[in-house]
Amino acid sequence: MFSSSTVPSTKLTGSMETPEIAKKFKYWQIQTMAVTWVSYAVFFIMRKCISMATLGIQADLGISKDQLGIFFTLHGLIYGVSRFSSSLVIHKFIARNFLACGLVLCAICNFAFGCSSTVLVMGILWLLHGIFQGMGWPPSARLLPYWIHPQELATKMSIWNTSHCVGSVIILAVGGCLASLGWRNVFFVPSIAGLAAAVIVWIFLRDTPSSVGLPELTFGENYEKTKDKKKESIEFKKFIKKQVFKNHYIWILGISNLFVYVLRFAVLDWGPMLLKEWKGLSLTQGGFIVAAFEIFGAVGIITCGWVTDKYFGGKSPRVCAIAMALGSFFLFLFWYMPSTYAWVSLIALVLSGFFIYGVQSLVLVAVSNIATKRAAATANGFVGIWGYGAVIFTGWLLGRIARLFGWDTALGFIILFGVVGTVLLAFAWKAKATGYEELEMGSNVKA
Repeated sequence: MFSSSTVPSTKLTGSMETPEIAKKFKYWQIQTMAVTWVSYAVFFIMRKCISMATLGIQADLGISKDQLGIFFTLHGLIYGVSRFSSSLVIHKFIARNFLACGLVLCAICNFAFGCSSTVLVMGILWLLHGIFQGMGWPPSARLLPYWIHPQELATKMSIWNTSHCVGSVIILAVGGCLASLGWRNVFFVPSIAGLAAAVIVWIFLRDTPSSVGLPELTFGENYEKTKDKKKESIEFKKFIKKQVFKNHYIWILGISNLFVYVLRFAVLDWGPMLLKEWKGLSLTQGGFIVAAFEIFGAVGIITCGWVTDKYFGGKSPRVCAIAMALGSFFLFLFWYMPSTYAWVSLIALVLSGFFIYGVQSLVLVAVSNIATKRAAATANGFVGIWGYGAVIFTGWLLGRIARLFGWDTALGFIILFGVVGTVLLAFAWKAKATGYEELEMGSNVKA
């Protein structure tokens, strides 16, 4: 797997040819993927537990849909800003420390939120929670490209990306039971999971192959480290500017990500309430349907990643455009089907998750490969801030539309975003699989 004969374009520093080194590299690759997978799943459990507590909070504290929507919107926006800010500075920190710290701080906020009873205090705590949640993705986005070859990134990072689906499924599946014992328990239990995950990260995670005595994987990147920190910083900023902020494909994928997340968050944040009020299901039933949406999303993530590497030569944007079109189509079927075909409608909703999550995952894979591993964290942060801008539409605005005009109108509004997102992704159809090709051809700015 790591030999130059199987991956012709890979240049490996040191020797990766001996079985002992290859075996050790594989061990640490799997461990890195597993630990970051678990940590991000727990981040999501702590983030999305509020979706299963909304009805309890509404009944207990008298909070309206508009106010709950504001919670979703502000949390999402501050998370997007935090995630982007963290992606700009993560290269200055030890990823393990950064990740563990984020888990602990989120756990504290979850516990304190569960103890609160006033809208103001809860609002402040949820904003802080959004800030600390932004410490979860950037360290992972930085680590994975150092351990996974770009020709395998779509498949392996797609497997890794099931973490947030599993986290959502767990809280959706057990959240109803926890809420039946009191909505505060929906926050207390995830906070314990957050502390446990922080311990796992601290014990088992390491940053790069060289940090455990292994040679680094390199892909046409010929930059040399220097003791002149100022010079290195200037060179790094030039590289980031070229690979991320002046790359029109990164911009296309970033803007498209907003539309992908509108579809995703509309179902994930409002799904249990929508299914209860519009389809007449119980909260527990609604939670299981949205959990099925997430499960099929996880399958879609893996399938779309495999298809990308197997049949599209790693060109993720092409699969993104196709999957976005299909996800929007199935969401339309869910909306269009009359009540006499209730189960067909619910199956369509679940199937939409298969394709929506496939797009969401591959957008991140695409920017990681196009920006190259050195700029992957920044590119993911940039694309992520666009994605979490979706809460402007799926938070307060969608809650207000649902209250004034009903869920039928609100969902039609969401489907429109799917159509526009498909068109935007089509503009990235001609993007190359990776940015390493240009670097190997002799870029003016060294990697």
